[in-house]
Amino acid sequence: MKGSVAYRSIQKRGLHIGLLPEMAAAVNPSTPISLDHDLGVLPEAGRRLTVAQYADHVDDLAARLWAAGVRPDERVVIYKTANADHWMLAAAVSRIGAIVVNLSPALDAKTVGVLLQRVDRPTLLTDGAKLDVLADVPLADLTRRVITSADERPGAIALAELAGAPRVKPVVRPIDEAAVITHTSGTTGIPKLVVHTPRTQGIRLVPQWRLLSLMRKKETVAINVPFVHSRMVAAMSLALLKEYPVLLMRETGPAEVAEQFIKHRPAFVEALPNSLMEWEELADDPRAPFGSVKVFSSTFDAIHPGTMSRLLKASDRRGALFFQIYGQSEVGPAVGRAYFRHSAHKANGRCVGWAMPKGAAKIRVVSRDGNPPSETNPGYIEVAWDGIAKAYFGEQDRYDANRNGEWWRTGDVGYRTRFGCLHMLDREVDMIPGVKSSLEIEDVVLSRLPELTELVVVQGPGSEPVPVICTVEDKPLDLDRWRAAVAAFPQLADPVQIPQAELPRTATLKVQRLALARRLQEQSQDQYQEQA
Repeated sequence: MKGSVAYRSIQKRGLHIGLLPEMAAAVNPSTPISLDHDLGVLPEAGRRLTVAQYADHVDDLAARLWAAGVRPDERVVIYKTANADHWMLAAAVSRIGAIVVNLSPALDAKTVGVLLQRVDRPTLLTDGAKLDVLADVPLADLTRRVITSADERPGAIALAELAGAPRVKPVVRPIDEAAVITHTSGTTGIPKLVVHTPRTQGIRLVPQWRLLSLMRKKETVAINVPFVHSRMVAAMSLALLKEYPVLLMRETGPAEVAEQFIKHRPAFVEALPNSLMEWEELADDPRAPFGSVKVFSSTFDAIHPGTMSRLLKASDRRGALFFQIYGQSEVGPAVGRAYFRHSAHKANGRCVGWAMPKGAAKIRVVSRDGNPPSETNPGYIEVAWDGIAKAYFGEQDRYDANRNGEWWRTGDVGYRTRFGCLHMLDREVDMIPGVKSSLEIEDVVLSRLPELTELVVVQGPGSEPVPVICTVEDKPLDLDRWRAAVAAFPQLADPVQIPQAELPRTATLKVQRLALARRLQEQSQDQYQEQA
């Protein structure tokens, strides 16, 4: 089977992640998959597999789950220590017709308890470390059964004890029924559970299949994104069907990343924006860990032009580019834009891209006040196509509030230029009176002050825009340099510096702006009470 044939089959029948490893093995059984860590569920498997071995492991794990009592249509929540085996286990769950519910290992016990209750007595697939985290959660009341992928615990079924279980035939879910459930970033509170079907997952591959077609050789694709995220489904599917060697990474520290890139020399790198910011220092590494990279890609959040420029200049490849895709869990990839080595530093970071070719999403900007959307009067950004998620599990009213016929309201505000470029200025909930775009201020100031590792503008206790900053090694900020850098933004309050480690973040490393604003509010109230 050729990759293009498998891709056309997915477009017709939908993407079933339980069948994907088997399909990829039919395309090329020897495609290598490398890891920077051991698999928790199969530590003996090693760190280098072929796709045929990978597919066999998925089939084996599917048999063990069936022996544990999991059946078609059942919901299986996977909440475990971060490891590439999460995606392998998700594929195994899907292979026997059950519905995968991916929960980030970064979620706390209280949040997991709320989501387990919302899912309504699912099977919980976890490990010893996370069961310790959930010690105070009434799992007996909230779950049908508990299965461990690693470690043994009283009352739980250990997959290790089910090795050698008879293999079972795959069960294919209906194309428009729930197949995989992921969750939103949770920047505003308890995450929403986003329902993906085989159809919506398959359609989302369309624009990215074309992007990967830019790579003429079968070179390594490095994937460093959360294993639980919907983006992981697309990244793995595309790479394996294209027969590209895959490097699946868990570690995000610059030193570990450099070692892996030097060893595997990836041509394509997919990572979180905040990870790429953290890796900027590797641009000066004399071993040139980014030297082999032809394409950098990020789809989770807008990324600062200075970061893109520095990474591209660290590549030795002719025509190296940074491809940014704007989207969200509910809609998948909406618009995209390529940046190049000699112009990325001059790019407007708020221009997140143009509508992609035929078969991809449509986009529009709708007025908020009856006046045409513009740079000074941004409107609601909306997306329409068949790749939009089907529902919020257990919160249909919340989903329906964002849906208007075929159009989905993203929660972001912006405008389109006369050339069609979408400018995303802010999340609607993060808008601050008197500030055109907090994100634009952050882009500009970060480009002027390389000593900053993070800058987040949030609404202060008096509705004023407060810049919260972090610096390299948490060194004190030079206030003279700061004042010069922000001279064009007189509305900003004085900066508040905090250690990088204290920034509240989501599972995809986005800063939780509302939580940060609440912290400033609480600190202001405490100071007022002390003075009183």
